[in-house]
Amino acid sequence: MKKLLLLTVIVALVSVLLFREERIGIAIIDKIVAIVASSSSVLLHRYHPNTSISTNPAPAIPSPDDNLQSHKLSVPPNTHLHATAMSIPRAIRKVFLAVEQAEGAGARVRRSVGTPQLKNFSPFLMLDHFSIKPGAGFPDHPHRGQETITYLLSGAVDHEDFAGNKGTIGPGDLQFMTAGRGIVHAEMPAQNPDGSANVGLQLWVDLPAKLKACEPRYRDLRAAEVPSVQVDDGKVTVKVISGQSHGIDSVKDLAYTPVWILDIEIQPGGKIAQPLPQGWNAFAYALEGTTLFGPKGNQTTVEQYHNAVFEPAGEVVLAEVDAGADKSARFVLIAGTPLDQKVVQYGPFVLNSQEEVYKAFMDYQTYTNGFERAKGWESEIGKSMVR
Repeated sequence: MKKLLLLTVIVALVSVLLFREERIGIAIIDKIVAIVASSSSVLLHRYHPNTSISTNPAPAIPSPDDNLQSHKLSVPPNTHLHATAMSIPRAIRKVFLAVEQAEGAGARVRRSVGTPQLKNFSPFLMLDHFSIKPGAGFPDHPHRGQETITYLLSGAVDHEDFAGNKGTIGPGDLQFMTAGRGIVHAEMPAQNPDGSANVGLQLWVDLPAKLKACEPRYRDLRAAEVPSVQVDDGKVTVKVISGQSHGIDSVKDLAYTPVWILDIEIQPGGKIAQPLPQGWNAFAYALEGTTLFGPKGNQTTVEQYHNAVFEPAGEVVLAEVDAGADKSARFVLIAGTPLDQKVVQYGPFVLNSQEEVYKAFMDYQTYTNGFERAKGWESEIGKSMVR
């Protein structure tokens, strides 16, 4: 109890410093976390601070019957958006390179959301294009207050959590994880016979304040379940992971926060006009090749590993690949309903106030309020980490 009391006093002092001088505040928090976590073997991965002024919501655990998917900007069921000659194209706000960096334990990522270039693009908190070789990965670590969506492009990744959930996703598979009030899990790469890396995308999506304290859950979507549609005489293929495209709906609502995820491949000479819900925030991350976005005469070139951020105004995203290109282009188009709330984030904890973040650290270290099952738990897959 004395240790917890001391920590509470220190945190109170930090809360004052944090707004006076961010660097000083963050440095002190790092020291606190190092001291408190010294008795824990759990890795707080993706440890990037991001603090802002906040509201003070009172989250509650929703019942299973709540309409968690509803939002004033959501597309009504059985309603399809269509592009016409009069549809207004979305303009591009900015384009930037996702620079490769180290992450987790030996992994490499290109982060295109969650950096100074693009922070808290509501409801999106982070997008990592990851490459995990054998011997690297993301061993046991906690989350609270967000959802993660993992889309595997090649290889395989195992997952395991303190509630007994575990499994493996392969090429084209997706896993949607809702952290809610608290979860501790591990994500580790398969050991490919040829030693190749396991490559994919992980998107972090904020949860509405009223759902921050919901029970954690997992949902998987296998590659064979993802519907696709061909456009422009077969020159364009769209995998409809979430949302809709050209009359094709995704098969499941997998996230509480409404999000569309479209995997689009365009052959040389192909083009597409993809409608998006009005007012939603949207971006396109280029996986391969070079894509031209926008109307003729006012196009923006977006190359591999670059992120194109769209303005919220407009009805469609126009994209094409030059007929003279030597290869196809592929990008993920991601859109989501913006949440009218402030974000206070420190590493794996994403809440709506500083006090809630401090409480998350306390709950995690004392195995309370959602982290009870973390006490004494250690994943089996995390033990494979090369020390």
